[in-house]
Amino acid sequence: MRNAFNTLFGRLFGVLLVAIVLAHVLAVLWFLHYGPPPPPPVATLTEQSDGTLQPAEPQAYSRPRLRGAVVLLSFQCISLIIAAWFGAKLLSRPIQRLSAAAERLSLDLDSPPLDESGPREARQAASTFNLMQRRIREQVSQRARMLGAVSHDLRTPLSRLKLRLEQIDDMRLQGQMRQDLDDMIGMLDATLSYLHEQRTGESRQWLDVQALVQSLSENAQDQGTDVQCQGQSAPLQVQPMALRSCLNNLIDNALRYAGTARIELQDSPQALLIRVIDHGPGIAAEQREAVFEPFFRLEGSRNRNSGGVGLGMTIAKEAVERLGGRLSLEETPGGGLTAKIWLPRASS
Repeated sequence: MRNAFNTLFGRLFGVLLVAIVLAHVLAVLWFLHYGPPPPPPVATLTEQSDGTLQPAEPQAYSRPRLRGAVVLLSFQCISLIIAAWFGAKLLSRPIQRLSAAAERLSLDLDSPPLDESGPREARQAASTFNLMQRRIREQVSQRARMLGAVSHDLRTPLSRLKLRLEQIDDMRLQGQMRQDLDDMIGMLDATLSYLHEQRTGESRQWLDVQALVQSLSENAQDQGTDVQCQGQSAPLQVQPMALRSCLNNLIDNALRYAGTARIELQDSPQALLIRVIDHGPGIAAEQREAVFEPFFRLEGSRNRNSGGVGLGMTIAKEAVERLGGRLSLEETPGGGLTAKIWLPRASS
């Protein structure tokens, strides 16, 4: 009940309701206190059995005019409450539409534009919102094209440098420079993959998440790694490639630092919880949010064999957020890192 009045509609309706009820209560009290005084009772005579006349008992006076006024005020109060409800609903509807459109935009930049209809203020707000959406799409697309072009064009001089390395007689220096070039090419490939993930507008589909997790676990075991899964879940409406990319990055991260991984599914009517658990060195609490930043790598992982390029966790988090969920990190009991994916169900 408290949350029902924590909206624009609830507050408008509540203010109007309080004003209407208070005004009518004061009016009723005024009538009760200052209403017209009753006329004096009329003395009547009744004939007794012995033939004499005696005054009759005075009858209580009722105020029919006062009762009529109370009924009229009650009817007026109910009518005004209904009018206030419809008025508050009408005033808050454009704000609700704008809020729903903003939520869709946060999940998908290519969401349909807002309908520019209704009162002048509502049309102006919808037009401004649609203009903002177009500008955001243009800026994101321009940034992606620019970074993609730079990453692509850098591959050509890097490839030429690898060929020229063969002319260096110092084999130790040649190996070090080749490794540096391979790292740079790997970062470019990861950047292109990251930009592709951002540009992809995948539609939502019903997916058997339990079957997906089991498939990823079996594929990892076929490659000689230890990935176990447990738990059950009902199908969920998601972007299949986004969820697969997220889980692949989390599993690769767990295998890179711990050598093994365990995936747990915990389903409920409101949401699906997926845990990717490892028993590796873990991450300090103050650095768990920083690992989601692009190209961020922990000091202990800055080596060519295990450090990666620092985009895996970023891709995983953005994939989960496109599904309307959350990705967080916490310490595994006994040591290690647990990545928690919370995905809401459509009915929640």
